Amino acid sequence: MLFPRAVLPSLLHLTPQWLEERGLKGVILDLDNTLLPYGEETPLPEHRAWLEALKAEVPVYLLSNALPERFRRIQEQLGLPGHAPALKPWLGFKRALEVLGFPAREVAVVGDQVFTDVLGGNLVGAYTVLVPPLREKEFFYTRFIRMLEAPFRKPRGGLG
Repeated sequence: MLFPRAVLPSLLHLTPQWLEERGLKGVILDLDNTLLPYGEETPLPEHRAWLEALKAEVPVYLLSNALPERFRRIQEQLGLPGHAPALKPWLGFKRALEVLGFPAREVAVVGDQVFTDVLGGNLVGAYTVLVPPLREKEFFYTRFIRMLEAPFRKPRGGLG
């Protein structure tokens, strides 16, 4: 339950072609330290360009544990469906799947944390993709959790 299906060296490696090769038709995307650096409200230019190219080909749903007001500002800027706080890993994923309209096995859950993004995605049967965090500066609790996640930051089966 804690191992991702795939580990990518960067969010930018998740392309429409990569998704298509795996039979994936939609993306549930984490926000903080996945799409944009922790504590910021604007994606880096290369991540913004990546997102625009991706959402032109594949439906994308933002799912975050962020505060609702901040999330709404970012969501409006990006023009994506989504919700927060999602209470990951336990809640939020089923609602995202309903909006996307695909079975879980056809959806990639992409995030930077094992105990929220990967666990939650695996619990609903999605294809989980772990990416490295964009920034080391994080909430103190998250830094502690990352130490506990270390053994699971590789693809399912321990390869890779």
